[in-house]
Amino acid sequence: ASAAVAQDSLLNVCMDAKHHKTEPGPEGQLYGQCVLWKDNACCTANTSVEAHQDQSYLYKFNWDHCGAMPEKCKRHFIQDTCLYECSPNLGPWIDQADNSWRKERIRDVPLCQEDCEQWWEDCQDAVTCKVNWHKGWNWTTGTNQCPKGAMCQKFKFVFPTAAALCEQIWSGSYRYTSHHRGSGRCIQMWFDPAQGNPNVAVAEYYA
Repeated sequence: ASAAVAQDSLLNVCMDAKHHKTEPGPEGQLYGQCVLWKDNACCTANTSVEAHQDQSYLYKFNWDHCGAMPEKCKRHFIQDTCLYECSPNLGPWIDQADNSWRKERIRDVPLCQEDCEQWWEDCQDAVTCKVNWHKGWNWTTGTNQCPKGAMCQKFKFVFPTAAALCEQIWSGSYRYTSHHRGSGRCIQMWFDPAQGNPNVAVAEYYA
């Protein structure tokens, strides 16, 4: 019975982090790309709006630290934020975090191959100065700037493969997989909410 209880504690949960609700539930007014989660979300409507802002109050993070990030690339980062803030299906990958601002983080979430490859494709010409965006920035201005001596380069040089991008940019939050969308074995950043949320079954499988 304890295994079943442990399994249940991994399903339909919100991580203990900066902006998450304590329990998932419906959010009628989710904004923009986060609308996929409106039936059952860990984010508030307010968080979903902020997920779309440059340098939003969520983390004061500036996507445009090496010049403007192209829109086709930025949409993947917005989607990544929506998944992180809103998804109640990341329980199997919640881990302790050693940050002052959050008790928990996600680690090794198995991302569907298409989601990772498309992110990488659309961001080839975006520019950055860092491989791991979780740490090492200069925050003296209140938003992240490139550390001294870090060179701005196109993503295709910083992240030579799709796996490098997905696995390294948020220090191992995602794991690149060869599983495909709809396989029930990988988490989708993007899905058609009319078909239901495919990540529910994925969390059940890994729990």
